[in-house]
Amino acid sequence: MRNLNLLKSVQCTKAKGYGDPQCFTIRTDTGTVLVGSNTGLYELDPCTEQVLNRISLIGEDFLPEDGSGWIVGIQDLPDQESVCAATAAGDVLLYNLNTKQVECVGSVNSGLTNMSWSPDQDIVVLTTGQETIIMMTRDFDPVTEVKIHQEDFGEGKFITVGWGKKETQFHGSEGKQAAVQKPKEIQPVLPWDDCLPRITWRGDGQFFAVGAICPESRIRKVRIWNRECVLQSTSEVISGLEQALCWKPSGSLIASSQRKPNKHDIVFLERNGLLHGEFSLPFEKDKVNVKELLWNADSTVLAVWLEDLQADGNSDKIQLWTVGNYHWYLKQSLHFGSNAASKIAFLTWDPLLPYKLHILCQGWQYISYEWYWCTDRSTGEDSCDLASVAVIDGDKVLVTNFQQSVVPPPMCSYYIQLHAPVNQVVFHSEPEHSRDFCVLTADNRLAVYRFGSNESIDPTVKIGTAGGNGFRCSAVTPHLEQVYSIELEKNKNEWMDPLNLRLLTWVNDSTFMAVGYAANVSQSIIYQLGISTEEGKENAEIGIRSIVTVDGLVMSLCYNPKHRIVVLQMTDGQLLKYLCESYPPLLEPWTDSSGSEISFPQPCVQTALCTISGEVAVLGLTDRSHLYVNDAKVATNISSFILYEEFLLVTSHSHVCHCLNLRDTSIKALPALLTTNSSSNDETVRRIERGSRIVTVVPSDSKLILQMPRGNLETIHHRALVLAQIRKWLDKLMFKEAFESMRKLRISLNLIYDHNPQVFLENVETFVKQIDSVNHINLFLTELKEEDVTKTMYPSPTSAVALSGQREYQKKVDIVCDAMRTAMEKINPHKYCLSILTTYVRKSTPELEVALQKVHELRENPPSDPEAVSAEEALKYLLFLVDVNELYNYSLGTYDFDLVIMVAEKSQKDPKEYLPFLNELKKMGKNYQRYSIDKYLKRYKKALEHLGKCGSEHFVELLNLVKDQNLYSEALKLFPRNSQECKELSIAYGDYLMMKQQFEQAGLIFARCGEYDKALSSFISCSNWQQAFCMASQLHYPQEKLAHLARTLTGKLTEQRKHNEAAVLLEQYAQDYEEAIISLLEGAAWEEAMRLIYKYNRQDILETNLKPSLLNAQSNHMAFLESQKTSFTRHKMRLMLVRELKEKQKQEQLDEDVVDSPDCELFSDTSSVMTTSAMSAKYSQSNSRISARSSKNRRKAERKKHSLKEGSPLEDLALLEALREIIHTVDGLTGEVHSLLKMLVLYNYDAKALELQQTLDESLQLIEKSLPEIWCEKLQQDSAPSTFGPDSTANSIMASYQQTKASAYSATDAELFRLPKLGKNTKWKLSILGQ
Repeated sequence: MRNLNLLKSVQCTKAKGYGDPQCFTIRTDTGTVLVGSNTGLYELDPCTEQVLNRISLIGEDFLPEDGSGWIVGIQDLPDQESVCAATAAGDVLLYNLNTKQVECVGSVNSGLTNMSWSPDQDIVVLTTGQETIIMMTRDFDPVTEVKIHQEDFGEGKFITVGWGKKETQFHGSEGKQAAVQKPKEIQPVLPWDDCLPRITWRGDGQFFAVGAICPESRIRKVRIWNRECVLQSTSEVISGLEQALCWKPSGSLIASSQRKPNKHDIVFLERNGLLHGEFSLPFEKDKVNVKELLWNADSTVLAVWLEDLQADGNSDKIQLWTVGNYHWYLKQSLHFGSNAASKIAFLTWDPLLPYKLHILCQGWQYISYEWYWCTDRSTGEDSCDLASVAVIDGDKVLVTNFQQSVVPPPMCSYYIQLHAPVNQVVFHSEPEHSRDFCVLTADNRLAVYRFGSNESIDPTVKIGTAGGNGFRCSAVTPHLEQVYSIELEKNKNEWMDPLNLRLLTWVNDSTFMAVGYAANVSQSIIYQLGISTEEGKENAEIGIRSIVTVDGLVMSLCYNPKHRIVVLQMTDGQLLKYLCESYPPLLEPWTDSSGSEISFPQPCVQTALCTISGEVAVLGLTDRSHLYVNDAKVATNISSFILYEEFLLVTSHSHVCHCLNLRDTSIKALPALLTTNSSSNDETVRRIERGSRIVTVVPSDSKLILQMPRGNLETIHHRALVLAQIRKWLDKLMFKEAFESMRKLRISLNLIYDHNPQVFLENVETFVKQIDSVNHINLFLTELKEEDVTKTMYPSPTSAVALSGQREYQKKVDIVCDAMRTAMEKINPHKYCLSILTTYVRKSTPELEVALQKVHELRENPPSDPEAVSAEEALKYLLFLVDVNELYNYSLGTYDFDLVIMVAEKSQKDPKEYLPFLNELKKMGKNYQRYSIDKYLKRYKKALEHLGKCGSEHFVELLNLVKDQNLYSEALKLFPRNSQECKELSIAYGDYLMMKQQFEQAGLIFARCGEYDKALSSFISCSNWQQAFCMASQLHYPQEKLAHLARTLTGKLTEQRKHNEAAVLLEQYAQDYEEAIISLLEGAAWEEAMRLIYKYNRQDILETNLKPSLLNAQSNHMAFLESQKTSFTRHKMRLMLVRELKEKQKQEQLDEDVVDSPDCELFSDTSSVMTTSAMSAKYSQSNSRISARSSKNRRKAERKKHSLKEGSPLEDLALLEALREIIHTVDGLTGEVHSLLKMLVLYNYDAKALELQQTLDESLQLIEKSLPEIWCEKLQQDSAPSTFGPDSTANSIMASYQQTKASAYSATDAELFRLPKLGKNTKWKLSILGQ
């Protein structure tokens, strides 16, 4: 649904050669035009309007002096820096652009009729006057010469399978007469056919087609030849086939024209010569002659060069046709004057710019047009706008109102039938008149259509396929207000440009702006046009109000009615602000907020004005899909964009549609937002079909219309637009509109509350009244969940209102259910009965008992309200929400048998199942009955409470229940502390704790209930000697038993290395002082041992036990420290070697793998990134086997993973682990050594003490100096978790990815990479020992 709008054009009327121009070619490197005439060759520069080179071919006798010569073909050869021309006399000329020399590289005596070079310029094909084809190489070496007219069909000849004669075949609606019907008469060529052959190449240069008149039948045939000049196929006999011939560059079809008895068609042939489709020209029979057909470079536009055959005016026309959804549209019509100078001499498409057309007239007027695709749409933003899109189709304008219906083209809501072909459609820029539009026709008239109260039928407005059903018109249609003629300054020259106005813009109700041509080719004129009606004139005119001349060519003009700003873009990207409200109008450079001038780095074919963070900015999209905001490039793969309110919607070649809120972003943030990487809940991104482009956005709705490459339409509801509209509705308390949209578009209804909880809770009654549907309210309640969707599913670009403090302590579902229930009970409790029941069921802890009670009340007291529901309906609804068995159990838990029977009757239960059970329960006492029900429902705590009220006769049953369900704590609360029941429960509880090996707690329970024997046994088991001796005291143990108990506990404490506590027992209870001292010596409690020695006057132990123990301890410490120092040094040296080997291996792997990898461009020359796949591949199988083992073997394998064996995969980790263990062990010896040093000094072992102190000090210094080498900074950085942020580079991201992918380290290994911390305790040394 796009139109071709004129982007820019260049006129050259001053540079003229001699003679009559016949053909030309474009020099792509310089942009000049090489023209061939009947006198020679001329090089024109359109930018300077000068003739750069004049090459006369008359003096060289290549062309005759009488002007009858003809150049049949001309081609620029950039590789040879030459231009090749062929004359009708048979000469092939090569003109060198550097030496200015003309060389005749070949001559054909019979003359030449056409010349065509292959697209790659490796082969040239000539047709001669003897009806032959000559093929030569680029060096003009002959390849072959064959006759054009061949009797053979070609290599692609069809195969006849012999399915019978024509007389025996089925002929459909033609009947049997078709079998004997005579063949139709073939029409020969018409008088105005030039009878010359045509040559056209396929885009890839593998085939070419030649169209020529057969000498016998005098009809044109098309023959297809391959690159070796071997005939492939011949077209079928086509009556009325004309001279025009052009092969579509994409290679699918060959275009030609065919004159039929009642119409004139453009037909298409396949490579096998068969017809494949056509479309009709909008002319009557014998009105025009199709002189040439030309496809543009990307095969999207077909140019048709027409010659008017009427006697009164022999003028030329050019039509541009495009196809979409299998319909051909006439997009542009160029009508040249009827005088001889205005007739077209030659035209061609630009070989590089696909939408640039070059035209040369007989009067040497050169003009180039450059078009661009544009969607003409209304720009209103309220519901009054119809979201209209206009499509030009010849003298019709097809208009579709997407606000009312979405129909694929070429169908439409209505169409406008004009008196002449249409070249441009412009919608009104003002929001209140955005539906109005005007149409610029090829005869320079402007038809204005408006919407209003005019109910008269406009004959120019026709209802389209989707506008009504034939009886009633559903489409809103405009009426023709007036057709205005545009009066511009008359050009003194006879020749007039058929497109003298471009970039027409409807600024306000009576003012238009447009761009025209200046006398100087390097300037443009900005017209400000106004509607004026003068008395005495029949037709209204649009006159000139002001003219502003601009240096340079204006490429685009955009107007924003909100800011009343007009911005012009020049061909060099310069941006100018046009101050239209001043008089005379002024031009000034476009600047940013800081006052700096802004220009586009590249010229843009589509521009628009928008507001980003409060600053007005210019958006521009280039033909290379680059999107600019002011002078900043924000994306490089954008296919289309549109502005809607505060949103920017773009489609990209990555097949995604971005919707960005420009109010909450900045220009610097746009590049990151337009990347394809996004989270799953990013509402700004949506995947779309490949090649989709934006057509329009429906105002006050969330519909985004996209068009596929073929032409069909697709309507999507972009999540960002939907949520933005919903948020607006919620802010305005329009709950019904928001609810309907969310329900239709499958948006979580939780957003109604989560968007602003406080506002919702304050307006719950409004919500209920607006929704006013029990089913819809139930839908809202059933969809509630505790998740805050504004933080997970639909994160808002702006922070939502803070939640109330109530939400911090209560759950969201409970809050909403309670608030809704209160509001509904206040409005109409009978009408919303089912919704009220839903609020009970949907709470985090369902209150089914209350819901069932409500149903029971309905049954007992049916309400008289006509909107009320019955108890049966309410119960049926509850059964829909809750499982029947669960509801039956809940009803049973209410102990109301009437309610139970009511639920059971509505369920599928068999009465034989529940009636005997209920009858049995009715026979029981109240408490035992409830106990039985609770036990049946497995509510054991409630069952225990009711059973406790049944008396002592049921205590055994209670005790069994407690033991079965481990309800000891709950059972102890039911009986007094001094009761027998409490004691029995305590004994059972203590036995249970003993079984669970919780001996200390079991001892406490036993002691509390007076079972001191069991309590003593429990405390002995847990080595709690204090409580054990307390229990022994309660049992009145004599001294002998206490001593025995002390020795028993001493053995347990010694096993636990609690030597000090063992010494206390031996001293105080066993009265064995010597054993107590020995126990202290074993625990290295030197000073406490000395105290007991001197307390009990056992100085003999000093010599027998203490001093030998001191010397032994010093010797053991010395040996241990030496072994630790040796191990530390050995592990450290090995670790350095292992790291060196691994670094070398990494570098080798980097050189081999990374450079040759397909992603090598991601790495810089100094990158340290590498892949560790080769390192870990050797051990990947073993690791996979480990993961499949049992848990026991897995733990064993984990212990063996860090092996110190040389060459093991994780040897470096094993070494780090061993070094860390040595460091912690040595650092932890300082306190123990300090105590030993004091005792050695006390007993004159100074040398031993000094030796031990020095050894430990040396060990600590060695460790401290080695820490930076072992735990270097690089090691800690490599072990740090990968982060991605603005400071990340390609190398750092790839390094992090490779480490994450290939690392064999587990999460528990991370601690090994952290630098261990030493105690830094220097007070352990004794200064009296010296250094």
